Amino acid sequence: MNLTTFIIVSVIKTVIALFVLLTAVAYSVWLERKVVGHIQNRWGPTRVGPFGLLQPLADGAKFLFKEDLIPPHVYKPLYIAAPMLAVMFALTSISVIPIGNVVTIGNIKTPLQITDVNIGLLIVLGITSLGVYGVALAGWSSNSKYSLLGGLRASAQMVSYEISLGLSLVGVLILAGSFSLRAIVDAQAGTFWGFIPRWNIFQGQIIAFFIYLTAAYAETNRVPFDLPEAETELVAGYHTEYSAMKFAMFFMAEYANMITVACLASLLFLGGWHGPLFGPPLLQAILPVFWFGLRVFMFLFIYIWVRGTLPRFRYDQLMAFGWKFLLPMAIANLVITALIVAIRS
Repeated sequence: MNLTTFIIVSVIKTVIALFVLLTAVAYSVWLERKVVGHIQNRWGPTRVGPFGLLQPLADGAKFLFKEDLIPPHVYKPLYIAAPMLAVMFALTSISVIPIGNVVTIGNIKTPLQITDVNIGLLIVLGITSLGVYGVALAGWSSNSKYSLLGGLRASAQMVSYEISLGLSLVGVLILAGSFSLRAIVDAQAGTFWGFIPRWNIFQGQIIAFFIYLTAAYAETNRVPFDLPEAETELVAGYHTEYSAMKFAMFFMAEYANMITVACLASLLFLGGWHGPLFGPPLLQAILPVFWFGLRVFMFLFIYIWVRGTLPRFRYDQLMAFGWKFLLPMAIANLVITALIVAIRS
């Protein structure tokens, strides 16, 4: 593949990935409102389009044309930059996430991801960790006590749960022997005894999977770890002073981070795009993307289900759970995984 073709293919993949991600963000909001509505014996969105399917479009138009108020007491440069940072880091991490095998179109072979790097997992973890700066700067620059408390809580959650999340993934890295997301998925190909998939969750990483899932809820500020927003305590937390599109950017970042977390969980623990293949060659090329999308959808549904089921932690419970339970469990899982791999070798 020459340089011009490579650039054209990369641009096309970037545009498609951003379109799919932003559409998924919009309809994740719709899905959440519908599922939580049914959990609470309500209908959710029904008025705009069939089954309320055009509600995300109506919400986007509302945010776009709503008056953009900037309070006079804020530190304006960081106040404006904070939502942009949050959404930029949330959207950037999708660039290294593979959604399927290498495909051939004509005489061009290209992987189904924007860029394939051998340290993809480190890049995703680094970018998502930087996303907390958007929240923290929003809380500080708003010059409001409620916003500042929300920003501080987000920073404390990131410090508390990022360690457990990172350690929960080390066992997967030991099994795969690589930081490349594509290599990690390839290591999960095949089956045990002809019928059990070689997914990492079936290779002794089930505890790591639940640690990752719990820490990811806290990292994305979702119920029951939504202390930075906590409407009943902080009015709305770090985005109290925001309106219009800047307010919408924080929600775009939150749901984009949810999708990134769901993609990583599928890649690292559930075999990524591996699944049954059948039918003609075109169907066999599409099925891996379908299996991957199905697993991501499942994780998003669990996210929403938890929101409609569990109450919010108290702040002392949040800190104690992270440091006194998740962190020791992650270290124990790492030690046991390392011993088993050492004994096998």
